[in-house]
Amino acid sequence: MLTRRHLIATAVAAPAILRFGTGTAHAATTLKISHQFPGGTIDKGDFRDRLCRMFAAEVAKRSNGDIAAEIYPNSSLIKTNAQFSAMRKGALDISLYPMPYAGGELPETNIGLMPGLVTTYDQGMRWKKEPVGKALTDFLADKGIILLTWVWQAGGVASRSKAIVAPEDAKGLKVRGGSREMDMVLQTAGASVLSVPSNEIYAAMQTGACDAGITSSTSLISFRLEEVAKSLTSGAGASYWFMLEPLMMSKAIFDKLPKNQQDVLLSVGTELEAFGRKGAQDDDVEVAKVYEKAGAKVSALDAATVGKWRDIARDTAWKDYSAKTATAANLLKLATDVAA
Repeated sequence: MLTRRHLIATAVAAPAILRFGTGTAHAATTLKISHQFPGGTIDKGDFRDRLCRMFAAEVAKRSNGDIAAEIYPNSSLIKTNAQFSAMRKGALDISLYPMPYAGGELPETNIGLMPGLVTTYDQGMRWKKEPVGKALTDFLADKGIILLTWVWQAGGVASRSKAIVAPEDAKGLKVRGGSREMDMVLQTAGASVLSVPSNEIYAAMQTGACDAGITSSTSLISFRLEEVAKSLTSGAGASYWFMLEPLMMSKAIFDKLPKNQQDVLLSVGTELEAFGRKGAQDDDVEVAKVYEKAGAKVSALDAATVGKWRDIARDTAWKDYSAKTATAANLLKLATDVAA
């Protein structure tokens, strides 16, 4: 099992890049791990970056140095939106990647941010062992992607002006939703939308191109949106916005590895799911403290308000998504069978 002592003993840190697995009698397999989030250390910083570093450290340990890893935060290796396609082509090994960012390429992946569909961490994590998890895993494998670590994150709203709590609060505002389906819900509520990755929300809000951004609690903190926000809607108690943001790997690269190394990658990835969940839930609590300290007004969601967003989503986004492809329709049906 993963322990902090083992991870610290294994890790060797350098600015922006980690290298593991040296000192073996033969050359190690070197995997490049890319993500869009701020870099830190194995102990401090954005939990998604930490998860990647913990993964690299433990994989190096268990493979006896046969697998090495280099970590590239801040989209420093490949631009954010290009990472998924790069993995499918075998040009990038691993990324911790928000699944619906791939929606332009594979619309089925937007199941990873379907407003109102997942409303609790328990519900999201049950997907992996339910038919929807198998269907999604099989679909992605067929498209060249292996899921290593399932990570769900609840989200909230940072706003330059008034709080966006209920759907009617979004009317007349320019809002970043995070997926095509979330954008549809916002437009139905009377908002206009802006499609940018989470690491570009700050600039959009700072310049006024965007009035509010919906993103995960961790991104609300890591991208310092409290500096450009006067209001926060927290998803700590309830949320209609849950993002599937897994650690994923190129199947082309995975298939070239010997089975014992594949087994190491899969087992370490699975064990890190508990860390990912705790990191996300800790940030759901921490985000309110960060924004209150910055002087922002903090509002909360409740089940009734989440229900209002879900009602809009069912009539718009869910129907639109289900009509995309037979696979999308099946994924949505299976997902709705997983109770909250």
